[in-house]
Amino acid sequence: MTELEKLAEFIQKADFKDLTHKTKEELKIRLLDSFGCAFGALSGDPILRIQRYIDLMGGSPLVTLINGKKTSPDRAAFYNGALIRYLDFNDSFLAKHETCHPSDNIAPVLAAAEFSKISGKEFLLSLAIAYAVQCRLSEVAPVRAKGFDHTVQGSYAAAAGVAKALKLSPQEIANAISISAVAHNALRVTRTGALSHWKGLAYPETAFTAVHSAFLAREGITGPEEIFEGNKGFMDTIAGRFSIDWKEQDLQAVEKTIIKKYNAEIHSQTSIDAALELKRRHAILPQDIEKIEIAVFDVAFHIIGGGVEGDKTIVRTKEEADHSLHYMVAVALLDDEVMPQQYNPERIAKKDVQELLKKIHVRAEKAHTDRFPNEMVTHVTIHMKGGKVFNKEKGDYEGFWTKPMSFEMAFCKFKHLAEGHISDKKMNAVSQAVHDIENIQVIDLCKILGEAP
Repeated sequence: MTELEKLAEFIQKADFKDLTHKTKEELKIRLLDSFGCAFGALSGDPILRIQRYIDLMGGSPLVTLINGKKTSPDRAAFYNGALIRYLDFNDSFLAKHETCHPSDNIAPVLAAAEFSKISGKEFLLSLAIAYAVQCRLSEVAPVRAKGFDHTVQGSYAAAAGVAKALKLSPQEIANAISISAVAHNALRVTRTGALSHWKGLAYPETAFTAVHSAFLAREGITGPEEIFEGNKGFMDTIAGRFSIDWKEQDLQAVEKTIIKKYNAEIHSQTSIDAALELKRRHAILPQDIEKIEIAVFDVAFHIIGGGVEGDKTIVRTKEEADHSLHYMVAVALLDDEVMPQQYNPERIAKKDVQELLKKIHVRAEKAHTDRFPNEMVTHVTIHMKGGKVFNKEKGDYEGFWTKPMSFEMAFCKFKHLAEGHISDKKMNAVSQAVHDIENIQVIDLCKILGEAP
């Protein structure tokens, strides 16, 4: 059997009874968290542009857009995926050399699930499969250091979840994954240098392709059989040799994913938490700060601290701000929070945050790197103008897998994001539907998501 056939067999044989109680509960929390992100993004500029594009192009009204309209499954996957991803506030999975956002798979799997009119149980199972595939590939086949984006592994994962939701045969599952994967080896430049809208749209595009590929496979279109191990395949050209025994793979990957406490890039969470703890404990006034030193693990340094992916003291846009540790810590100390409003253009441009962020110096610490990804260690040192120095080290936070969010905590975040965008009645209806997802049909959930605000 090819590696692809082994993966397809794992997907085809996966059953709802394979999900542990904790896995099901964690999936529900990720759903609620992601829908909160989606509602909070409804007025985002790129979202409105995508909405205009979909209105212009049309599409058979087969599945639900979160704004209440309907379109084709592939376009719904793109639009709903953009909503979930735009705020950069959804979950993450940390591997030693790769970080991804597995809840990006919710939109494509939901589109396929609504099209197929499957049960909530089948939807959870399909989503668990997408999580399992993406997280496992991120662990054994990282691509970031080779110049490729984490959405590369996502092209396998999204197609896997979609294929399960569409109830494809093993051969069709294999073709869906192969077509999606061979066509989408995205470049890491998406997240380096001057960042663009594409930072938040790269995975929605992957979702679009995964749904598109699965429907092609459903119609009998084939893809390369040896997508993994073949001549010029994934291993040969990008990932190098690796091995996954899919017969031994479980569906519990979601349990090791983490939820953001702050609306900030995932590797910044402990640094923001530490800085705010210092401010509150010592009544620090930002205007009295001389400088701030932050020692982090190498991934944080390179992605958001000014390492290989560019100068992070130049911050002009939302996309640059939420990938600058300097900006995120500075605005947290000034505003006592990091939420969507901290990325408004007028907030980013203000003198206070632009001056404070330039007082922040970030470096990588090997001892911290050695503890990643089981911990996200940071050591924040704040030097005051009068000579006082305050220090704080943290390795996790509320939302990390060692301190998981409860459903109730996730609802508080959901409500904070959704307020002003949807009514309290709709908030409660969405929360209840997610809580009871095992006992309802996916079309029932989608009807609620698509109702008037």
